[in-house]
Amino acid sequence: PGYVKNRKNLLRAVLSIFALLPLMNCQNTDAQMKRARDYGIEIGILRTGRHNAITDVPGVKVGHFTLREGDSVNTGVTAILPHDGNVFQEKVPAGIFVANGFGKLTGYTQVEELGNLETPVVLTNTLSVSTAVAAVVEHTLSQPGNERVTSVNAVVGETNDARINDIRGRHITTGHVLEAIRSAAGGPVAEGNVGAGTGTVCFGFKGGIGTASRVLPAARGGYTVGVLVQTNYGGILHVNGVPVGQELGRYAFRSNLDEYREDGSCMIVVMTDAPLTARNLKRLGSRAFAGMMRTGASGSNGSGDYIIAVSTAEELRIPYSSGSMYEEWREVRNDEMDLLFQAAAEATEEAVVNSLFAAETARARNGMTIQALPVEETLRILRKYNRLTEK
Repeated sequence: PGYVKNRKNLLRAVLSIFALLPLMNCQNTDAQMKRARDYGIEIGILRTGRHNAITDVPGVKVGHFTLREGDSVNTGVTAILPHDGNVFQEKVPAGIFVANGFGKLTGYTQVEELGNLETPVVLTNTLSVSTAVAAVVEHTLSQPGNERVTSVNAVVGETNDARINDIRGRHITTGHVLEAIRSAAGGPVAEGNVGAGTGTVCFGFKGGIGTASRVLPAARGGYTVGVLVQTNYGGILHVNGVPVGQELGRYAFRSNLDEYREDGSCMIVVMTDAPLTARNLKRLGSRAFAGMMRTGASGSNGSGDYIIAVSTAEELRIPYSSGSMYEEWREVRNDEMDLLFQAAAEATEEAVVNSLFAAETARARNGMTIQALPVEETLRILRKYNRLTEK
């Protein structure tokens, strides 16, 4: 009141407020309000990073492109970048754990053979994988310093969003994928019906993108493990150890054991600044899958479940060319992996739950509607089991 003494000052005050509006990321704030921890659901024993997201790992960025057209097109792209630089010129150690191979993950064999990643990781729908590969190749070839590159190992994963998306229409373009890569940023990550999670279904509810992170104590290295998931699978939903799916009366095999089928997939991307090479990254990925199983996944025949684990540690980056005959590095010992394993499992479990809490009911093709997880009912069930920390 002391400042706004007349109309001129009032106008200046109003204009100042509007000038700040572009800096307020309303989308991310809204997503954060829907996250599990905002309701008192605290999974695991380790503390989260600042944003409780994969981007808590230094240098990691995430970008989404979301495509919605009427009720028929519900799909998109999510890109995860391990660092700010030219990933092809500064490759990063990587390992891939395949829990069930009913899926389409490009670039797997070269990562398995050489133990490194040379492109962003891109997630999309099943029939758009080839388009995404073309876009990742275009992105890589266009980067300064890559003018003479003639081979690119694009790592692209998928889940099938055909239940609520016109997947045969193949609406994703290379431009959409490039936009997801270009828009990648640090900080809070939008979750739910965004990017590659726009058309997914999880435990019979609307699934989507979810993320979470864990930070080790300083005495154990202070490393961060961040996870991003694209949830599109089935089973019997558990939230923080509670059989929520059974309590809600919506779960796998409930009506007819002989006729029930619930196929789907889950893509899990794990990033950490802990210095790990391919062998222990693959082991880390297997523990992330344990976190997925804690949510009640049944690991069905048609569920393609892949975990891509990457170390962003600068000292382990692999130059495209080098004058040295040798690789030299220091990495975490096997005996010191246990807490990293715990972190991967906890972050994955929470990322899945976040994908469900952030997702919204979606109108789909053929008149279908996929309902979001009923949050209030879920919270009531968690209170019943004393698994909710009241805010």
